[in-house]
Amino acid sequence: MALDDVDFDAKAGEMVAVTGPSGSGKTTLLNVLGLLDRPDAGVLHLNGVDVSLAAEKTIRRMRAQLLGFVFQDSLLDMNRTAMENVMLGLRYAGIERGARSRLARESLEWTGTDHRSDARGSTLSGGERQRVAIARAVAHRPSALLCDEPTGALDEGNTERVLELLRSLASQSTAVVIVTHDLDIARRCDRWTALRDGSIAWPQPVGPES
Repeated sequence: MALDDVDFDAKAGEMVAVTGPSGSGKTTLLNVLGLLDRPDAGVLHLNGVDVSLAAEKTIRRMRAQLLGFVFQDSLLDMNRTAMENVMLGLRYAGIERGARSRLARESLEWTGTDHRSDARGSTLSGGERQRVAIARAVAHRPSALLCDEPTGALDEGNTERVLELLRSLASQSTAVVIVTHDLDIARRCDRWTALRDGSIAWPQPVGPES
């Protein structure tokens, strides 16, 4: 699905939801924000830098260093431990070897999964896998976290735990973008944008009285 005249932003310290029916352009928008697809027109700013025409090498570096990704499927390596999965993410982010262990342990502790650091992905519960995936995504301290249905495969209890982590991350000045079909989750974000047929259907401000 192509995007048509979409004006979207996510600021440091806020959670922004993106909703819309299947085929509305949500995944395309996330791919553009994640520097996985280039826009054919318009501009794309990341941390105040226009990356629309940046060289591919620059794009890869900025994606690895400034962005984190969380998907509905945790995408963990099931044969690696939780610690190894997070450290692997840090390696891809270009973090020096000497700092990886410390950052990985801190991130696992923050997500409440440090007690499972030596457990292989195949032995983790669904909720644990998703929290380890978040630990991997944020261990390098990204400027923005892009989430594609991060709670879609979780029960109510684990959904609450994941949302608490995402809210905590936003409170630490990270921009958090959540693509979701769950309107209850969208209402709990700071802002809510709906897409339809590749265009913004409406931006919905969300607050305590919504």
